[in-house]
Amino acid sequence: MSSASTVLRQFGPMVYLPTILFSLGEGAVIPLIPVIAANMGADVAGAALVAAALVVGQLCGNLPAGWAVARIGERFTMVIAGVVSMVAVLGMVLAPVLAVFASSVFLLGFCAAAFGLARHAFMTTRVPLAFRARSLSLLGGSFRLGIFIGPFVTAGLLQVFGDEHAATWFFLACLAVMVVLVLFGPDPEKTTAPLPDRGSVAEDSGEAVSGSIPTIERVGIFRTMWRFRGVLGRLGLAAASLSAVRSARQVVLPLWGVSLGLDAQTIALVVGVSGAIDFALFYASGQVMDRFGRLWAAMPAMVLMGSGFLVLSLTHDGDAAVLWFGMLAAVLGVGNGLSSGILLTLGADVAPRQDPAPFLGSWRTLTDAGGAVAPLIVSAVTAIVSLSAASAVVGAIGLLGAVGFIRWIPRYSPRRRPEDGSDPA
Repeated sequence: MSSASTVLRQFGPMVYLPTILFSLGEGAVIPLIPVIAANMGADVAGAALVAAALVVGQLCGNLPAGWAVARIGERFTMVIAGVVSMVAVLGMVLAPVLAVFASSVFLLGFCAAAFGLARHAFMTTRVPLAFRARSLSLLGGSFRLGIFIGPFVTAGLLQVFGDEHAATWFFLACLAVMVVLVLFGPDPEKTTAPLPDRGSVAEDSGEAVSGSIPTIERVGIFRTMWRFRGVLGRLGLAAASLSAVRSARQVVLPLWGVSLGLDAQTIALVVGVSGAIDFALFYASGQVMDRFGRLWAAMPAMVLMGSGFLVLSLTHDGDAAVLWFGMLAAVLGVGNGLSSGILLTLGADVAPRQDPAPFLGSWRTLTDAGGAVAPLIVSAVTAIVSLSAASAVVGAIGLLGAVGFIRWIPRYSPRRRPEDGSDPA
């Protein structure tokens, strides 16, 4: 592969398109999960708990997904995840009681983890380092595209059918097309050879490396976690802080608008503009990482988001609070957009070359845990102190994460792109 465009032509139909289909259906369903739960008798706290089951399922699914990908391959893991997701969506549609509905949501999150990890592992082993960040940023952008468009699809379906379950049927159709495409389309695992191995490193020695950390034997998930405890406990925690700040943004911005007394349409507009800016910048992140290094995308993103939350925490009672809210929501969108693909790329950089799936399962579990904990932190600090204090805490996490990236990215991840497009020796 001699150029990034070659990567896109080769992987687009079988890597990015299935991701768009899955995320489009998921994005259409996510906004309706608490609504359906409420219609089934859940109170506000119960509906929030049911919605959280999706994140919990994804968190729990990463390690088993790493085991599955290592043993049956990316393609069949995707097919199985798609079929089981169809069962989960049918459970959401036909659930007679709230417990069945919540279990179906959890199962959907579990399958989403398997689907995402399969694509991540495939790209890790087959995309050259020179194009890795752009390719993985496009993978992250494919997911963001579906999540961004999905709610608009839901709005149209509600307008036509007037039934919340219309979105779940739409998701089911997306899953069916995705499974057929993956199962009967060209198998990229057979048409694209894995990248050549560059040697072996049995243990994480803590020494600087310039490429992926390879391994010469297939090992279990927990042994992999122990073997690479150094990188997971250092760079992995910095990555988890990025995931936490991203997740907090989705919680703090709507709550901030409510606390200012804004109506739902205004809040939706501000959050929507922030999301549009975020989506527009996803490929720029990959270009920066490939050309200048991972740090030059990670650090500005974390500094922007951390500073944005800190400044936001000081504006709540000011005369121009609404104006500050709109401007800082845009700043957070820029920061989040510049971070697109960073977690995927860093995970690929430090994963073992020959058998990356168990490591990526551990990596994604750690980063997903950061995203899952952030809303709990926001909720707890808001209840004890105030929403402004919660915003300040998130900002501090962002700046600490930036320090972590400055310290650990040069140690574990490639600094420069080789001129010949090959992985560094």
